[in-house]
Amino acid sequence: MATYHYRAVKSDGSSLSGELEASDRRDAAAALRRNGARPLELVVVPAMETAKRTKARGKGRQAAAISVGELAVLLEAGLQLDRALSLAVENVEDKDVAVHLADILRDVREGAPLSRAMAQKPELFSPTAVAMAEAGEANGRLGEALTRLASALEQEAELRRLVTSSMIYPIALIVIAVGVVLLMLLFVVPQFERMFTSTAQKLPTATLVVMTASQILRHYGIAILAVLGGSIFAAAIALRQPAVRLARDRVALRLPQLGELIRRIETARFARTLGALIEGEVGLPAALALSQRTLTNQVLAAAIGKVTDGVKEGGGLTAPLAASGVLPKLAIGFLRTGEETSQLGMMLTRLADVLDRDVRTRLERIIGILTPVITVLLGVTVASIIASIMSAILGFNDLALSS
Repeated sequence: MATYHYRAVKSDGSSLSGELEASDRRDAAAALRRNGARPLELVVVPAMETAKRTKARGKGRQAAAISVGELAVLLEAGLQLDRALSLAVENVEDKDVAVHLADILRDVREGAPLSRAMAQKPELFSPTAVAMAEAGEANGRLGEALTRLASALEQEAELRRLVTSSMIYPIALIVIAVGVVLLMLLFVVPQFERMFTSTAQKLPTATLVVMTASQILRHYGIAILAVLGGSIFAAAIALRQPAVRLARDRVALRLPQLGELIRRIETARFARTLGALIEGEVGLPAALALSQRTLTNQVLAAAIGKVTDGVKEGGGLTAPLAASGVLPKLAIGFLRTGEETSQLGMMLTRLADVLDRDVRTRLERIIGILTPVITVLLGVTVASIIASIMSAILGFNDLALSS
Protein backbone atom coordinates (compact mmCIF):
# COMPACT_ATOMS: atom_id res chain seq x y z
CA MET A 1 0.00 0.00 0.00
CA ALA A 2 1.19 3.51 -0.84
CA THR A 3 0.20 6.73 0.91
CA TYR A 4 -1.23 9.53 -1.26
CA HIS A 5 -1.68 13.18 -0.35
CA TYR A 6 -4.83 14.43 -2.04
CA ARG A 7 -6.78 17.58 -2.77
CA ALA A 8 -10.40 17.13 -3.76
CA VAL A 9 -13.71 18.93 -4.15
CA LYS A 10 -16.93 17.63 -2.60
CA SER A 11 -20.33 17.74 -4.28
CA ASP A 12 -21.29 20.85 -2.29
CA GLY A 13 -18.26 22.71 -3.66
CA SER A 14 -16.19 22.56 -0.48
CA SER A 15 -12.50 21.69 -0.71
CA LEU A 16 -10.97 18.69 0.97
CA SER A 17 -7.37 17.62 1.56
CA GLY A 18 -5.61 14.90 3.47
CA GLU A 19 -3.95 11.52 3.05
CA LEU A 20 -5.17 8.03 2.30
CA GLU A 21 -3.68 4.60 1.63
CA ALA A 22 -4.29 2.74 -1.62
CA SER A 23 -2.60 0.13 -3.77
CA ASP A 24 -2.23 2.57 -6.69
CA ARG A 25 -3.39 5.97 -7.96
CA ARG A 26 -6.53 4.53 -9.55
CA ASP A 27 -7.67 2.96 -6.27
CA ALA A 28 -6.97 6.22 -4.44
CA ALA A 29 -9.12 8.18 -6.89
CA ALA A 30 -11.88 5.56 -6.66
CA ALA A 31 -11.86 5.77 -2.86
CA LEU A 32 -12.34 9.54 -3.01
CA ARG A 33 -15.19 9.24 -5.50
CA ARG A 34 -16.92 6.68 -3.28
CA ASN A 35 -16.93 9.30 -0.54
CA GLY A 36 -18.52 11.88 -2.85
CA ALA A 37 -15.36 13.83 -3.67
CA ARG A 38 -13.72 14.59 -7.02
CA PRO A 39 -9.91 14.33 -6.83
CA LEU A 40 -7.91 17.31 -8.06
CA GLU A 41 -4.42 16.20 -7.06
CA LEU A 42 -2.88 12.90 -5.92
CA VAL A 43 0.78 12.87 -4.86
CA VAL A 44 2.63 9.82 -3.54
CA VAL A 45 4.17 10.39 -0.11
CA PRO A 46 7.76 9.01 0.04
CA ALA A 47 8.15 5.75 1.97
CA MET A 48 10.56 7.20 4.59
CA GLU A 49 8.21 10.10 5.25
CA THR A 50 5.30 7.69 5.52
CA ALA A 51 7.13 5.62 8.14
CA LYS A 52 7.86 8.73 10.24
CA ARG A 53 4.25 9.92 9.97
CA THR A 54 2.88 6.50 10.85
CA LYS A 55 4.90 6.40 14.05
CA ALA A 56 3.78 9.88 15.03
CA ARG A 57 0.21 9.21 13.89
CA GLY A 58 -0.19 6.33 16.34
CA LYS A 59 0.49 8.54 19.36
CA GLY A 60 -1.54 11.40 17.91
CA ARG A 61 -4.61 9.28 17.26
CA GLN A 62 -4.50 7.86 20.78
CA ALA A 63 -4.60 11.36 22.21
CA ALA A 64 -7.27 12.34 19.69
CA ALA A 65 -9.40 9.36 20.75
CA ILE A 66 -9.32 10.60 24.36
CA SER A 67 -10.27 14.08 23.20
CA VAL A 68 -13.17 12.71 21.15
CA GLY A 69 -14.48 10.93 24.25
CA GLU A 70 -14.28 14.12 26.30
CA LEU A 71 -15.94 16.11 23.52
CA ALA A 72 -18.78 13.59 23.33
CA VAL A 73 -19.42 13.84 27.09
CA LEU A 74 -19.45 17.65 26.94
CA LEU A 75 -21.86 17.69 23.98
CA GLU A 76 -24.17 15.20 25.68
CA ALA A 77 -24.13 17.48 28.73
CA GLY A 78 -25.60 20.25 26.58
CA LEU A 79 -22.57 22.45 25.83
CA GLN A 80 -22.24 24.18 22.48
CA LEU A 81 -19.74 22.66 20.07
CA ASP A 82 -17.22 25.51 20.16
CA ARG A 83 -17.26 25.62 23.98
CA ALA A 84 -16.91 21.85 24.22
CA LEU A 85 -14.01 21.91 21.75
CA SER A 86 -12.34 24.71 23.71
CA LEU A 87 -12.49 22.66 26.92
CA ALA A 88 -11.23 19.54 25.11
CA VAL A 89 -8.24 21.51 23.77
CA GLU A 90 -7.38 22.73 27.28
CA ASN A 91 -7.34 19.16 28.60
CA VAL A 92 -4.93 17.79 25.98
CA GLU A 93 -1.46 17.08 27.37
CA ASP A 94 0.26 16.46 24.02
CA LYS A 95 1.23 19.90 22.66
CA ASP A 96 1.26 18.79 19.01
CA VAL A 97 -2.24 17.34 19.29
CA ALA A 98 -3.41 20.47 21.11
CA VAL A 99 -2.22 22.61 18.18
CA HIS A 100 -4.18 20.47 15.70
CA LEU A 101 -7.31 20.58 17.85
CA ALA A 102 -6.93 24.36 18.16
CA ASP A 103 -6.95 24.54 14.37
CA ILE A 104 -10.16 22.51 14.32
CA LEU A 105 -11.68 24.85 16.92
CA ARG A 106 -10.74 27.86 14.77
CA ASP A 107 -12.33 26.30 11.67
CA VAL A 108 -15.53 25.49 13.59
CA ARG A 109 -15.76 29.05 14.92
CA GLU A 110 -15.39 30.28 11.33
CA GLY A 111 -18.44 28.25 10.37
CA ALA A 112 -16.96 24.99 9.06
CA PRO A 113 -18.67 21.71 10.07
CA LEU A 114 -16.73 19.61 12.56
CA SER A 115 -16.42 16.72 10.09
CA ARG A 116 -14.80 18.97 7.47
CA ALA A 117 -12.38 20.37 10.06
CA MET A 118 -11.51 16.83 11.17
CA ALA A 119 -10.90 15.80 7.55
CA GLN A 120 -8.15 18.42 7.35
CA LYS A 121 -6.25 16.51 10.07
CA PRO A 122 -5.69 12.99 8.67
CA GLU A 123 -2.81 12.47 11.10
CA LEU A 124 -5.39 12.53 13.92
CA PHE A 125 -8.65 11.33 12.37
CA SER A 126 -9.19 8.45 9.99
CA PRO A 127 -11.80 8.58 7.18
CA THR A 128 -14.02 6.43 9.40
CA ALA A 129 -13.95 9.02 12.19
CA VAL A 130 -14.75 11.79 9.72
CA ALA A 131 -17.67 9.80 8.26
CA MET A 132 -19.16 9.13 11.71
CA ALA A 133 -18.91 12.82 12.65
CA GLU A 134 -20.53 13.79 9.33
CA ALA A 135 -23.37 11.31 9.94
CA GLY A 136 -23.91 12.74 13.43
CA GLU A 137 -24.12 16.25 12.01
CA ALA A 138 -26.60 15.12 9.37
CA ASN A 139 -29.04 13.55 11.84
CA GLY A 140 -28.53 16.14 14.58
CA ARG A 141 -27.05 13.65 17.08
CA LEU A 142 -23.38 14.60 16.99
CA GLY A 143 -22.89 13.77 20.68
CA GLU A 144 -24.15 10.21 20.19
CA ALA A 145 -22.01 9.75 17.09
CA LEU A 146 -18.87 10.92 18.88
CA THR A 147 -19.66 8.71 21.88
CA ARG A 148 -19.92 5.73 19.52
CA LEU A 149 -16.72 6.78 17.77
CA ALA A 150 -14.82 7.15 21.06
CA SER A 151 -15.96 3.69 22.16
CA ALA A 152 -14.85 2.13 18.86
CA LEU A 153 -11.46 3.87 19.01
CA GLU A 154 -10.90 2.76 22.59
CA GLN A 155 -11.81 -0.86 21.83
CA GLU A 156 -9.49 -0.88 18.81
CA ALA A 157 -6.66 0.58 20.89
CA GLU A 158 -7.29 -2.01 23.61
CA LEU A 159 -7.07 -4.86 21.10
CA ARG A 160 -3.84 -3.41 19.71
CA ARG A 161 -2.37 -3.12 23.22
CA LEU A 162 -3.43 -6.69 23.96
CA VAL A 163 -1.67 -8.09 20.90
CA THR A 164 1.46 -6.01 21.50
CA SER A 165 1.79 -6.82 25.20
CA SER A 166 1.08 -10.51 24.65
CA MET A 167 4.00 -10.85 22.22
CA ILE A 168 6.58 -9.16 24.45
CA TYR A 169 7.41 -12.28 26.49
CA PRO A 170 7.85 -14.70 23.55
CA ILE A 171 9.97 -12.15 21.67
CA ALA A 172 12.11 -11.58 24.78
CA LEU A 173 12.61 -15.34 25.11
CA ILE A 174 13.67 -15.62 21.46
CA VAL A 175 16.16 -12.77 21.87
CA ILE A 176 17.60 -14.40 24.99
CA ALA A 177 17.82 -17.78 23.26
CA VAL A 178 19.68 -16.33 20.25
CA GLY A 179 21.97 -14.35 22.58
CA VAL A 180 22.89 -17.42 24.65
CA VAL A 181 23.67 -19.51 21.56
CA LEU A 182 25.80 -16.72 20.08
CA LEU A 183 27.63 -16.35 23.39
CA MET A 184 28.41 -20.07 23.41
CA LEU A 185 29.64 -20.13 19.82
CA LEU A 186 31.61 -16.88 19.91
CA PHE A 187 33.26 -17.11 23.34
CA VAL A 188 32.89 -20.53 24.97
CA VAL A 189 33.65 -22.91 22.08
CA PRO A 190 36.84 -21.05 20.98
CA GLN A 191 38.34 -21.70 24.44
CA PHE A 192 38.48 -25.41 23.63
CA GLU A 193 39.31 -25.10 19.93
CA ARG A 194 43.12 -24.88 20.41
CA MET A 195 43.12 -27.97 22.61
CA PHE A 196 41.07 -29.91 20.07
CA THR A 197 43.20 -28.90 17.06
CA SER A 198 46.49 -29.81 18.81
CA THR A 199 45.63 -33.49 18.90
CA ALA A 200 45.67 -35.98 16.08
CA GLN A 201 42.71 -37.84 17.54
CA LYS A 202 39.60 -37.84 15.40
CA LEU A 203 36.95 -35.64 16.97
CA PRO A 204 33.29 -36.69 17.27
CA THR A 205 31.02 -35.49 14.48
CA ALA A 206 28.98 -33.34 16.88
CA THR A 207 32.13 -31.58 18.06
CA LEU A 208 33.24 -30.89 14.49
CA VAL A 209 29.82 -29.43 13.66
CA VAL A 210 29.90 -27.09 16.66
CA MET A 211 33.49 -25.99 15.96
CA THR A 212 32.71 -25.38 12.30
CA ALA A 213 29.68 -23.29 13.21
CA SER A 214 31.78 -21.28 15.66
CA GLN A 215 34.50 -20.65 13.04
CA ILE A 216 32.00 -19.60 10.37
CA LEU A 217 30.31 -17.23 12.79
CA ARG A 218 33.61 -15.67 13.91
CA HIS A 219 35.15 -15.36 10.46
CA TYR A 220 32.08 -14.46 8.41
CA GLY A 221 29.74 -13.03 11.04
CA ILE A 222 29.78 -9.51 9.60
CA ALA A 223 29.14 -10.82 6.09
CA ILE A 224 26.29 -13.00 7.35
CA LEU A 225 24.83 -10.00 9.17
CA ALA A 226 25.12 -7.88 6.02
CA VAL A 227 23.43 -10.55 3.90
CA LEU A 228 20.66 -10.90 6.50
CA GLY A 229 20.13 -7.13 6.60
CA GLY A 230 20.10 -6.95 2.80
CA SER A 231 17.58 -9.78 2.64
CA ILE A 232 15.30 -8.02 5.10
CA PHE A 233 15.57 -4.78 3.13
CA ALA A 234 14.87 -6.59 -0.16
CA ALA A 235 11.88 -8.33 1.41
CA ALA A 236 10.54 -4.97 2.64
CA ILE A 237 10.88 -3.55 -0.89
CA ALA A 238 9.20 -6.62 -2.40
CA LEU A 239 6.29 -6.37 0.04
CA ARG A 240 5.41 -3.00 -1.45
CA GLN A 241 4.26 -4.89 -4.52
CA PRO A 242 0.54 -5.76 -4.25
CA ALA A 243 1.06 -9.29 -5.65
CA VAL A 244 3.81 -10.13 -3.13
CA ARG A 245 1.84 -8.69 -0.24
CA LEU A 246 -1.25 -10.61 -1.31
CA ALA A 247 0.75 -13.86 -1.42
CA ARG A 248 2.17 -13.17 2.04
CA ASP A 249 -1.26 -12.48 3.50
CA ARG A 250 -2.68 -15.61 1.88
CA VAL A 251 0.09 -17.73 3.42
CA ALA A 252 -0.39 -16.05 6.81
CA LEU A 253 -4.07 -17.02 6.89
CA ARG A 254 -3.13 -20.67 6.27
CA LEU A 255 -0.70 -20.92 9.17
CA PRO A 256 -1.92 -23.17 11.99
CA GLN A 257 -3.17 -21.27 15.05
CA LEU A 258 -1.66 -17.97 13.85
CA GLY A 259 -3.78 -17.81 10.70
CA GLU A 260 -7.07 -18.11 12.57
CA LEU A 261 -5.85 -15.57 15.13
CA ILE A 262 -5.11 -13.05 12.35
CA ARG A 263 -8.50 -13.73 10.78
CA ARG A 264 -10.32 -13.05 14.05
CA ILE A 265 -8.32 -9.92 14.89
CA GLU A 266 -9.06 -8.47 11.46
CA THR A 267 -12.73 -9.47 11.63
CA ALA A 268 -13.13 -7.91 15.08
CA ARG A 269 -11.67 -4.61 13.87
CA PHE A 270 -13.82 -4.66 10.74
CA ALA A 271 -17.02 -5.58 12.61
CA ARG A 272 -16.56 -2.90 15.26
CA THR A 273 -15.93 -0.19 12.68
CA LEU A 274 -18.81 -1.26 10.44
CA GLY A 275 -21.18 -1.58 13.40
CA ALA A 276 -20.31 1.90 14.66
CA LEU A 277 -20.83 3.41 11.20
CA ILE A 278 -24.17 1.68 10.66
CA GLU A 279 -25.42 2.71 14.10
CA GLY A 280 -24.30 6.23 13.20
CA GLU A 281 -26.65 6.01 10.18
CA VAL A 282 -23.93 5.88 7.55
CA GLY A 283 -25.20 4.07 4.42
CA LEU A 284 -24.16 0.42 4.16
CA PRO A 285 -22.13 0.78 0.90
CA ALA A 286 -20.17 3.75 2.27
CA ALA A 287 -19.78 2.06 5.67
CA LEU A 288 -18.41 -1.08 4.01
CA ALA A 289 -15.94 0.94 1.93
CA LEU A 290 -14.70 2.79 5.02
CA SER A 291 -14.51 -0.35 7.15
CA GLN A 292 -12.54 -2.11 4.43
CA ARG A 293 -9.70 0.37 4.97
CA THR A 294 -9.19 -0.90 8.53
CA LEU A 295 -8.20 -4.35 7.21
CA THR A 296 -4.46 -4.87 6.89
CA ASN A 297 -4.75 -8.37 5.36
CA GLN A 298 -5.14 -7.96 1.60
CA VAL A 299 -7.01 -11.25 1.13
CA LEU A 300 -9.75 -10.15 3.53
CA ALA A 301 -9.75 -6.61 2.12
CA ALA A 302 -10.18 -7.90 -1.45
CA ALA A 303 -13.09 -10.13 -0.41
CA ILE A 304 -14.82 -7.25 1.39
CA GLY A 305 -14.22 -5.04 -1.66
CA LYS A 306 -16.07 -7.49 -3.91
CA VAL A 307 -18.95 -7.64 -1.45
CA THR A 308 -19.03 -3.83 -1.30
CA ASP A 309 -19.37 -3.65 -5.08
CA GLY A 310 -22.24 -6.16 -4.92
CA VAL A 311 -24.03 -4.19 -2.20
CA LYS A 312 -23.80 -1.03 -4.31
CA GLU A 313 -25.57 -2.92 -7.08
CA GLY A 314 -28.36 -3.97 -4.72
CA GLY A 315 -26.99 -7.32 -3.51
CA GLY A 316 -27.04 -8.66 0.04
CA LEU A 317 -24.26 -8.76 2.61
CA THR A 318 -24.31 -12.09 4.42
CA ALA A 319 -24.64 -14.48 1.47
CA PRO A 320 -21.62 -13.21 -0.52
CA LEU A 321 -19.51 -13.01 2.65
CA ALA A 322 -20.41 -16.59 3.50
CA ALA A 323 -19.56 -17.67 -0.05
CA SER A 324 -16.14 -15.98 0.13
CA GLY A 325 -15.15 -18.08 3.15
CA VAL A 326 -12.77 -15.42 4.48
CA LEU A 327 -14.64 -14.62 7.71
CA PRO A 328 -15.07 -17.00 10.66
CA LYS A 329 -18.33 -18.98 10.68
CA LEU A 330 -19.23 -17.24 13.93
CA ALA A 331 -19.22 -13.89 12.11
CA ILE A 332 -21.56 -15.16 9.39
CA GLY A 333 -24.09 -16.22 12.03
CA PHE A 334 -24.06 -12.79 13.66
CA LEU A 335 -24.36 -11.03 10.30
CA ARG A 336 -27.28 -13.21 9.20
CA THR A 337 -29.11 -12.56 12.47
CA GLY A 338 -28.46 -8.83 12.18
CA GLU A 339 -29.84 -8.67 8.64
CA GLU A 340 -32.92 -10.74 9.50
CA THR A 341 -33.77 -8.65 12.58
CA SER A 342 -32.75 -5.28 11.08
CA GLN A 343 -30.26 -4.90 13.96
CA LEU A 344 -27.07 -5.22 11.92
CA GLY A 345 -25.18 -2.47 13.73
CA MET A 346 -25.89 -3.90 17.17
CA MET A 347 -25.04 -7.47 16.11
CA LEU A 348 -21.75 -6.32 14.57
CA THR A 349 -20.77 -4.60 17.82
CA ARG A 350 -21.62 -7.74 19.78
CA LEU A 351 -19.67 -9.83 17.28
CA ALA A 352 -16.62 -7.61 17.82
CA ASP A 353 -16.93 -8.06 21.61
CA VAL A 354 -17.15 -11.85 21.24
CA LEU A 355 -14.17 -11.95 18.89
CA ASP A 356 -12.11 -9.74 21.21
CA ARG A 357 -12.62 -12.24 24.04
CA ASP A 358 -11.81 -15.12 21.69
CA VAL A 359 -8.63 -13.38 20.53
CA ARG A 360 -7.53 -12.98 24.15
CA THR A 361 -8.08 -16.70 24.76
CA ARG A 362 -6.22 -17.70 21.59
CA LEU A 363 -3.31 -15.40 22.41
CA GLU A 364 -3.00 -16.95 25.84
CA ARG A 365 -3.06 -20.40 24.24
CA ILE A 366 -0.40 -19.53 21.67
CA ILE A 367 1.84 -17.96 24.29
CA GLY A 368 1.26 -21.01 26.50
CA ILE A 369 2.58 -23.15 23.64
CA LEU A 370 5.43 -20.87 22.52
CA THR A 371 6.93 -20.32 25.97
CA PRO A 372 7.82 -23.97 26.78
CA VAL A 373 8.76 -24.68 23.14
CA ILE A 374 11.29 -21.82 23.07
CA THR A 375 12.58 -22.78 26.52
CA VAL A 376 13.03 -26.43 25.53
CA LEU A 377 14.73 -25.51 22.25
CA LEU A 378 17.12 -23.21 24.11
CA GLY A 379 17.92 -25.91 26.64
CA VAL A 380 18.43 -28.57 23.97
CA THR A 381 20.70 -26.30 21.89
CA VAL A 382 22.89 -25.30 24.83
CA ALA A 383 23.00 -28.89 26.10
CA SER A 384 24.00 -30.12 22.63
CA ILE A 385 26.89 -27.65 22.46
CA ILE A 386 28.10 -28.61 25.92
CA ALA A 387 27.67 -32.31 25.19
CA SER A 388 29.70 -32.05 21.97
CA ILE A 389 32.57 -30.42 23.87
CA MET A 390 32.40 -32.86 26.78
CA SER A 391 32.36 -35.87 24.45
CA ALA A 392 35.66 -34.73 22.90
CA ILE A 393 37.21 -34.08 26.33
CA LEU A 394 36.14 -37.48 27.62
CA GLY A 395 37.61 -39.03 24.48
CA PHE A 396 40.99 -37.49 25.39
CA ASN A 397 40.72 -38.89 28.90
CA ASP A 398 39.91 -42.36 27.63
CA LEU A 399 42.91 -42.19 25.27
CA ALA A 400 45.21 -41.08 28.11
CA LEU A 401 44.03 -43.90 30.40
CA SER A 402 44.42 -46.57 27.73
CA SER A 403 47.97 -45.50 26.95
